[in-house]
Amino acid sequence: MTYRSDDDNLVPELRMRVDDDDGNGGDSGGVNNKIGYMRLRGEDGVEEEGLDDDGGVGKPGSGFFCWRWRWCVVWYWVKLAALFACLGGLGFVVLKWVGPYFMDKQIIPIINWETTTFSTPVLALLVFFSVAFFPTLLLPSSPSMWVAGMTFGYGYGFLLIIVSITAGISLPFCIGSLFLHRIQGWFDKYPKQASILRAAGEGNWFHQFRSVALIRISPFPYILYNYCAVATHVKYGPYLMGSLVGMLPEIFVTLYTTVRESSGKGSY
Repeated sequence: MTYRSDDDNLVPELRMRVDDDDGNGGDSGGVNNKIGYMRLRGEDGVEEEGLDDDGGVGKPGSGFFCWRWRWCVVWYWVKLAALFACLGGLGFVVLKWVGPYFMDKQIIPIINWETTTFSTPVLALLVFFSVAFFPTLLLPSSPSMWVAGMTFGYGYGFLLIIVSITAGISLPFCIGSLFLHRIQGWFDKYPKQASILRAAGEGNWFHQFRSVALIRISPFPYILYNYCAVATHVKYGPYLMGSLVGMLPEIFVTLYTTVRESSGKGSY
């Protein structure tokens, strides 16, 4: 038996009869007769169609591919869970042992040396210039915030850090205008990475303020954003206020940990 395909080619068709449980053939007029067939598609290949479990027409091997797809999905989630477990274990080790050891053996002795060697006005100038100029040089300023917390406490330390940060984020904003075309070229080269930063320069004042605050809270390096912000056409007002609001959690945590650490050391 043959039939004509869609492209008017003559294709042979092979039909076979499947008996039911009573031994009756497919032509006996039974209600549950099932006819399976296979179509031969010529020399290019064979297209097979058979009966699935429910008596419908299905592709042979589709169960294998479905099982293989499910196994790939399960294996992907297993690898993802293992990755997060390793990262969580590594973070726990750093916070539990590496971080305290580094603080006690390296950071705290340097801070104690600074506080005992220099007077209070000199320390205030050192904290101001380090917090203001270190981000311009792509250097971290957290140790200087620790000195401010241990020397001046919560109130004066907070005011000193806020004034220093204001200068520290304003200076790169002005310097970035000198490299505006180069930064925009980097944005054009990496459009997906720059789409979030460019969104901060859109909308009204409040939208820009909110976007800058969210960028400061996010893991994006705030030192790099100081230079990239000017290329997003964000205004200076929402940039400054959003930066200060977004960095408040870091300032509070830094002051709290350093003041508590210094008071705990002094109680012994």
